[in-house]
Amino acid sequence: MHSYFGKLQKTSRSVSLLLVMIGCLLLGSRAAHAQGNYEIQVYGADTVPPKNLMVELHSNYTASGQTKTIDGVYPTNHQEHETLELTQGINNWAEVGFYVFTSEQDGHGVQWVGDHIRPRIRAPDRWHLPVGLSLSTEVGYQRAVYSPDTWTWEIRPIVDKTLERWYFAFNPALERTWHGPDVKQGLGFSPAVKVSYDFTRQISGGLEYYADYGRIGSFDSLHGQQQQIFAVTDLNVSPKWEINIGVGMGSTAATDHLIVKGILGRRFDWGRKSAVE
Repeated sequence: MHSYFGKLQKTSRSVSLLLVMIGCLLLGSRAAHAQGNYEIQVYGADTVPPKNLMVELHSNYTASGQTKTIDGVYPTNHQEHETLELTQGINNWAEVGFYVFTSEQDGHGVQWVGDHIRPRIRAPDRWHLPVGLSLSTEVGYQRAVYSPDTWTWEIRPIVDKTLERWYFAFNPALERTWHGPDVKQGLGFSPAVKVSYDFTRQISGGLEYYADYGRIGSFDSLHGQQQQIFAVTDLNVSPKWEINIGVGMGSTAATDHLIVKGILGRRFDWGRKSAVE
């Protein structure tokens, strides 16, 4: 009995801390980069099981964005981004993901934008933590006409928690430019948050928030930061499928003002017995 109440108290404290962090972000935040508007997603802590491959297509359309070419970078207005993500499970606590970014826009046609690779590990189940924990690192290249910072690196801690019908996720990502105009800016802070509620076993709805504050220790001004909040729906039709649909609004001058996004994913089993039924 004492052990049960002890675990309950730990879980309550962890959830309270997570809610406080989310509240601080939503009240004090001023920006969102939304992962370059190619892969707009708040990560959960789980990894893909071993001998399983997750194939995802991220489709994002900027209905209202930047209309001018700035420093040789194409405008984002009416760009459609299609990103192929392949994630292979390595073992019970590790995976490796690979991205191919593309863009389509009137006047430029279909263009290859770049590639990223993303290894990730998570806390094993045997640790019996009150929250899910994992850590990803992502490195890759994008062409200068789509991003002035062509080589970038990101490290992304991931914390999540399911509490009855509620789901919370927090991704306090740190970003670093290796080649481009921001190479001397040091680490940037780009948190992301998700809060959702299961209305039924198949349908969840909630909010996703993406931010880019700028360099740690000297955040950008409100004008230079970005902020996007998405109203999203997740369709939980099967553990093998991932379906996410959302509409996002930006509220600062440096942010694309209206984006529609969708994620369609399918898990494939390469073993004799599927780890996902």
